[in-house]
Amino acid sequence: MTRAVLSIGSNLGDRLGHLRGAVAALGDRVLVVSGVYETPPWGDADQPAYLNAAVMVADPAAAPEDWLVRARAAEAAAGRDRDPQRRYGPRTLDVDVIAVWDDAGEPVLRDDPELILPHPRAHLRAFVLRPWIDIEPHGRLPGHGWLTDLLNAEPLAGDALELSPRPDLALESDT
Repeated sequence: MTRAVLSIGSNLGDRLGHLRGAVAALGDRVLVVSGVYETPPWGDADQPAYLNAAVMVADPAAAPEDWLVRARAAEAAAGRDRDPQRRYGPRTLDVDVIAVWDDAGEPVLRDDPELILPHPRAHLRAFVLRPWIDIEPHGRLPGHGWLTDLLNAEPLAGDALELSPRPDLALESDT
């Protein structure tokens, strides 16, 4: 069994609908979903604001690569078009595999060109850390430390202030 944290984001089209589609595509593997945050674009400011969230998932049969396959399938279903000329450009849906743990609860470390674990830039992104804290307040990013410490450290403290919680937007229904 593996457990994973996925970061989901959208800044094109029906942003909330794309996030909901990603959660729906993960189905009964979803353990918990964070609140939604509106965030300024990261890496390329010439684009619309994002909606971001974090999802904790688990699957007794999943290998780490399976989470990447599922992430890419959700992106494709949302019409994701990867522009190789614009690495941090706008997107209908972005699903990143942030961290994976094995069935013993040990973090999976991977340095493969297709899947680096933990995500190599997660510790630098408030829009990943803040939603993750919603679902795992005492969480740790393997190799980097406590989520709250990372979020409050420079240079992220300023980025964290730019995140706007959107309690009016829900990814899962109450029914």
